[in-house]
Amino acid sequence: MMIPIPPEDIREIPTSALAYVGDAVYELFVRTRIVAQNGGQSGVLHRKAVKYVSAPAQAKAIRVLHDELSEEEQNIFRRGKNGHQGSMAKNASPADYKYATGLETLIGYLYIDGREERLNELLHRIMQILDETK
Repeated sequence: MMIPIPPEDIREIPTSALAYVGDAVYELFVRTRIVAQNGGQSGVLHRKAVKYVSAPAQAKAIRVLHDELSEEEQNIFRRGKNGHQGSMAKNASPADYKYATGLETLIGYLYIDGREERLNELLHRIMQILDETK
């Protein structure tokens, strides 16, 4: 996938923008994985996807995954988690929403920085964690 060229210093990108991109990357990964595994009608696919992309699911995954992150990745996650939240999810606790935003920030950072191999590792690990805890 083509990645637009980031600013010279990726740290200049606001965490809200990283989370915005990370949300899209994560959602596309989940949708593609579900279609590859299941096929089916869009309504059924959507219900399956929600189990992975909801704030509570993302928060659960990052809580398990946190200790597996590098120090740099933990710092990016923390910046996203502690950043200003423009809105809150309707079906998530404030804590889960912040953790999910931190995870999306990390995903967006890895994507924009072109760290495709690490991004794929984390995305597959997130799926593994959520599949094991269903």
